[in-house]
Amino acid sequence: MRVTVIGTGHVGLVTGACLAYVGHHVTCVDSDGARIQSLIAGSVPFYEPFLQELVNAVTENGSIDFSTDAAVPINESEVIFIAVGTPPLPDGASDLQYLEQAARSIGAAMGTNRRRVIANKSTVPVGSGSLVNTLIRESLADRFRAAPSAVRFAVASNPEFLREGNAIRDSLYPDRIVVGADDSQARSLMEELYRPLIEQSFEAPTFLPRPDGLSRVPLVSTSLTNAEMIKYAANAFLATRISFANEIANICERVGAEVNEVVKGIGLDSRIGSRFLNAGIGWGGSFFGKDLKSLIHTAVEQGYRPRLLEAAEEVNRRQREWVLQRLQEKLFILKGRTIGLLGLAFKPNTDDLRDAPSLDIARRLLHMGARVRAYDPIAMPKCKRQFPELKIRYCDSPNLLVERADALVVVTEWEEFRGLALSELAARMTHAVLVDGRNVFDPKAAMTAGFDYCGVGQGLRERDQMTHELGDAGFAAAGSFA
Repeated sequence: MRVTVIGTGHVGLVTGACLAYVGHHVTCVDSDGARIQSLIAGSVPFYEPFLQELVNAVTENGSIDFSTDAAVPINESEVIFIAVGTPPLPDGASDLQYLEQAARSIGAAMGTNRRRVIANKSTVPVGSGSLVNTLIRESLADRFRAAPSAVRFAVASNPEFLREGNAIRDSLYPDRIVVGADDSQARSLMEELYRPLIEQSFEAPTFLPRPDGLSRVPLVSTSLTNAEMIKYAANAFLATRISFANEIANICERVGAEVNEVVKGIGLDSRIGSRFLNAGIGWGGSFFGKDLKSLIHTAVEQGYRPRLLEAAEEVNRRQREWVLQRLQEKLFILKGRTIGLLGLAFKPNTDDLRDAPSLDIARRLLHMGARVRAYDPIAMPKCKRQFPELKIRYCDSPNLLVERADALVVVTEWEEFRGLALSELAARMTHAVLVDGRNVFDPKAAMTAGFDYCGVGQGLRERDQMTHELGDAGFAAAGSFA
């Protein structure tokens, strides 16, 4: 099947590469000429595990190509995906200018040679399918004044459920595929497009084997509006779970409980489950925050105030203050202190810095007069390019990060951080304060290594008990300098 994907960001490029891998011929289109030239040269413009390998494979076999010209591939394709950015506006609404541009370009290019499905892959507000339909028909009316209806098409919603850092796995081995359309032929064509994924009939790539027991992927075939709402509801629920875990963590700190044990206990309930209950300094990235704001905005437009969603957003915003509060508890005045941030990306296995907690923390620390250092295994080059105004000293290793530093803050839970030699890090620091914003390290191990440690949701009584068990010598080694 011939497919065009408009937009080569995380969603567009991953979608295009995966559809090409399972047997379709895909053209990825973007107005950014430099990005397209980079892709033609064989270089993926952002970090995503296995994406470079996948793009190499489909480029070599000729099943994907890249272009800045949308007209020809749109006219030749049976399915056209819109995968452009929909960034948030100041009032929380989604900025749909790129979606509107894409819709008009589709209407300007389609001919009468075949029936097509235009599928919204971008996360768009409920009702955007109707907007795309209207814009395309307006473009067609300008071109085919006599008979615009001769161009046959239908609009569908095909939301993505990709986790950055796991995007290839989530595309090739998804939990479900959702197709929303108010046209039965459109739904049938989309089902045919996804048949290799639904039936798992493709040969799994050597670098990413098929999960054991996966033989078929559920297809949810529904209305256009339902599909748009499914995407927002899913992200809102996941964001709320994380904020719930953080709310519980804040209570745990005050009553002497330990949040990791608490969420383990509730996660064993089959009605609850354990995923997305990790307490920390909150979620970031381009999805949860933007989608939650957009859903809240949509609800308010319809005369309903979603107080639970507003609370989830507020808890997440407030959680970033936790780091500063703990640093002030340990160091009192932060002016002139040197603080090392362990991690910059909003989550591991990506270089994405959109709405990253690290940036808020760094800005606040700099404003308070602190010296800020950072180490991230992937995201430092992008941070330097995108935020040159941030006076951060970038370090080539964790050892350089902590040299004569006053505190170390874990911001991103990269797997490699778990294997760090804590005693070596503590010995290099002026004040061995460790603020573990992701609960990466075992508290007792960190204190034994010489750190004055605090983690999210570690109750005060729990910390006192650990200090007592270590004894006076252990507490002195843990970096108390009051």
